[in-house]
Amino acid sequence: MSLVAKQFVFVQNIVKLLQFAIDSGYVITFGEAHRPLEMQQLYVKQGRSKTLRSKHMERLALDLNVFKDGKLQGRAGIKPLGDYWESLHELNRWGGNWRGLVDAGKSKFIDAPHFEMQ
Repeated sequence: MSLVAKQFVFVQNIVKLLQFAIDSGYVITFGEAHRPLEMQQLYVKQGRSKTLRSKHMERLALDLNVFKDGKLQGRAGIKPLGDYWESLHELNRWGGNWRGLVDAGKSKFIDAPHFEMQ
């Protein structure tokens, strides 16, 4: 699949995720989408990311600010969205669980507001 084709599928899935979130009573605002290499290097240096190959750089990732009942949500509050996101496409990954690694105890790196496509 070409990058443009993959980006198009990603955008379609984001639309579905946003509608699911709204229908579930969440308030969503955008965090970060595209990220230049210099910003990614800074995030790795700060420990906010583990890789220089972020899907943000390919426009295949989006960080969302997720609110419910007026409160910014952490991993537990975002989990229903993460589970839904991963159900939409086999290549979708949610940063709150990294395809089961966090729940399985194989990873401690959590980025709950992060939704990406591999």
